[in-house]
Amino acid sequence: MSAADGLRPGESEAERYDRNWTDVLQELRVLQTGSQILTGFLLALAFQPAFANLDDAQRVLYLVLVVLSAVSAVVALAPVALHRVLFREGRKGLIVRVGHIALVTAMAVVSALLVGVLAFVFDVVAGEQAAWTAGGALGVLVVLLWAAVPLALRSRR
Repeated sequence: MSAADGLRPGESEAERYDRNWTDVLQELRVLQTGSQILTGFLLALAFQPAFANLDDAQRVLYLVLVVLSAVSAVVALAPVALHRVLFREGRKGLIVRVGHIALVTAMAVVSALLVGVLAFVFDVVAGEQAAWTAGGALGVLVVLLWAAVPLALRSRR
């Protein structure tokens, strides 16, 4: 637990859970907006005339991306569903913990989705080698910015 998540002076545990829940919801909103845009993009592709020109591997990748998109939405909405079920039952701490786990999981799924979408587009436009290069580069960037840098900064406190 980081200092920002710990109790602040004069803050009760219930107030901390409320603050943390607000943080989780705000982060979920950002994540959902991006994944919803990607989902719309993916769903629109299937109805484009050029979609018929995809080879079997590209179709499989497309379907994997659609599934990842759906999974990201379900995982990102899970904390909201949990909150609805446990509303007013005094279980905010549990809701915040599950929300955190769901948010981290959704970020992992969305990172795979982003890398996959970029690779898919590069594959269709520039070929398989370009897809591997672009997807790999974005994968490295995601690992650096979403995992390595935050973990390094956390270890410095």
